[in-house]
Amino acid sequence: MDFDSLKDARSGLGTAAVIVMNKSTDIIDAILRLAKFYKHESCGQCTPCREGTGWLVDIMTRMKYGNADFAEIDALEELTRQIEGHTICALGDAAAWPIQGLIRHFRGTMEDRIDDYWAKHPGEQK
Repeated sequence: MDFDSLKDARSGLGTAAVIVMNKSTDIIDAILRLAKFYKHESCGQCTPCREGTGWLVDIMTRMKYGNADFAEIDALEELTRQIEGHTICALGDAAAWPIQGLIRHFRGTMEDRIDDYWAKHPGEQK
């Protein structure tokens, strides 16, 4: 876990905190919990962070249950890009990065969750 190896993996230690999860962890729910934390911690001064963290939580909540559309994965990615680098402090970046990592490394898991939901709820509208 050196700087260059993490950079090559498009990751980093951030504040040097490490979260260890086993394979039974619901990765979408874990990232949702982080999104909720950042929404709570936002001071509200910057529009991208104030509004964006709320949207991240809303979309990630739907992703947790699968009650979402595949296009929302790309919308979520775009939203993180609109937050990242557009705030006064680094909280906006910190809120965006876990979701970007989720999409980069677990997009298939997100798509499977959506497929499973709609297979169980065929009569509902997307």
